[in-house]
Amino acid sequence: MADPYSILGVSKGADEKAIKTAYRKLAKELHPDKNKDNPKASERFSEITQAYDLLSDPKKRGQFDRGEIDDNGQPRFTGGNPFGGGGYSQGGPGSAGIDLGDIFDGLFGGGGGRPGPGPRPQQAPPPKGANIAYEHLVSFTDAATLAPQRITLGDGKTVEFKLPPGLVAGQQIRIPGRGQPGPGGNGDAMVTLKLGKHPDLTRDGDHIRIDLPISIKEAVDGGKVKVPTVDGAVMLTVPPLTNSGAVLRIKGRGFTTKSGGRGDQLVSLMIHLPSDPVELARLAGVLSDSSVQDNLSV
Repeated sequence: MADPYSILGVSKGADEKAIKTAYRKLAKELHPDKNKDNPKASERFSEITQAYDLLSDPKKRGQFDRGEIDDNGQPRFTGGNPFGGGGYSQGGPGSAGIDLGDIFDGLFGGGGGRPGPGPRPQQAPPPKGANIAYEHLVSFTDAATLAPQRITLGDGKTVEFKLPPGLVAGQQIRIPGRGQPGPGGNGDAMVTLKLGKHPDLTRDGDHIRIDLPISIKEAVDGGKVKVPTVDGAVMLTVPPLTNSGAVLRIKGRGFTTKSGGRGDQLVSLMIHLPSDPVELARLAGVLSDSSVQDNLSV
């Protein structure tokens, strides 16, 4: 992978918001679903995901900027060694010095090195395998309640994972060790989450909304009505003389928030006229008679 800043198209001084914005824009353009006939787009998608993974972590980003790790997140050792290659540091804070005596002793069995033991040069650990990108559709109900999820990976094995609080579409879940094999171990599975729709419910931030039809009798007299929620149907009390468009609140039946709580469900009541013409005519006659009676009593 090249320089992660170049991959995301941001400067080294870019803040967290700029990095996130750049990643989301590229991820939308290069997403495998939109580029099924372009294998290079899938490779670029993996590259920008790996670059964002490094730069979105303040600790990793600091280590990369200081030259302590490379673009794969592996320790980096700079400086020269006696055989002309880079790979060992020659001093400085947090670096390992070179003991030439120990090196030549190990190669030739001689004892003509420096007197006394010195620090041994440290080898960089072998790199891990590449990450593998996946997509997973989460149902509306599961997303709201954070129900455990299962996904079948490329090796045919199924794994279970948890959804994070405050879940949003496009968010990624990392499953460690389920990527490509490599000298230093397997990479990770990076699962991009898509959110499904509900036939009756819609999301409004951490809240859930629904338009609920009620009869004229229920609006006038009040009563109990059944309301679907992500946790199952509940009975809601409609107050007498309720107007169409009134909004009632069911506490704690919304989406799980980042803090671990739950939003609410907001129920908009919509007065529903009967579809039967006879019943509608009868109802209109009753309303008309009532209106006349009211006028006579004034």
